[in-house]
Amino acid sequence: MRIDLSSVPVETGTTYPQPFAPVVAGRHRQRVGNAVGLKNFGVNLTTLMPGSASALRHWHSAQDEFIYIVQGELLLVTNQGEQILQAGDMAGFAAGIANGHHLINQSALPATYLEVGDRTMPDRAEYPDVDLCCLPTADGQRQFTHKDGTAYEG
Repeated sequence: MRIDLSSVPVETGTTYPQPFAPVVAGRHRQRVGNAVGLKNFGVNLTTLMPGSASALRHWHSAQDEFIYIVQGELLLVTNQGEQILQAGDMAGFAAGIANGHHLINQSALPATYLEVGDRTMPDRAEYPDVDLCCLPTADGQRQFTHKDGTAYEG
């Protein structure tokens, strides 16, 4: 089924608790996989405005991730260091490998990438640089907690 991108809502919010939400304030995401009813994996077309990040640096216990840079230039930060990705570049992150990663737009122009991830549950996301982890709840939602398991207030 063809996707009319103009009909896919642009999401700009985050479920990160404070004080982490500002990191992704310039992230604009269109859930194009959901637009055609994909159930086993998600596909998002995401644009990062200058100075914004894709997420906090993280890794998943059960879900694979793949990115393809469509337009612009982004800095990929992983456990191995930093490298510039440009249009046509790709990267992937296998589930269960503790390689924290994220993208940062350090350029003066917006940059767009396609992100693909599976929906294997239960999945735990670990954030090595901050006191945060993301755990699945019994109803299939996500819950952010401190690393000691206590909930964020507010």
